[in-house]
Amino acid sequence: MRQSNTAAVELNTHWQGAFVAEPYEVAWASEAVYFVRTLEAEGVPDGAHARVEISPDGMHWCDEGTRVPLSKTPGTTFSRISHFGGWLRLTGELPPGASMKVIVYLVLKE
Repeated sequence: MRQSNTAAVELNTHWQGAFVAEPYEVAWASEAVYFVRTLEAEGVPDGAHARVEISPDGMHWCDEGTRVPLSKTPGTTFSRISHFGGWLRLTGELPPGASMKVIVYLVLKE
């Protein structure tokens, strides 16, 4: 039987300017999906996204290459990640005047 886990890593969090979501230890998993649920958005430009970062130790981070699109209106976006180190997190930057209220879920499967 496969194992799975869903973690809400951000709850009703306001993003503006540079943002970093809580890191999560994922070494046991073989696949991951980040979901970003936009509750409110103001001034978010077309093409806005968060970047997936990986880490071997939860302290030193590298850009993994996957982008999670950010919605300009209430709704949910996602991206799948299949090759990663021991830790995952999302990071990004919104332009001046832009802000979002989000819930971020990380779904993991073995």
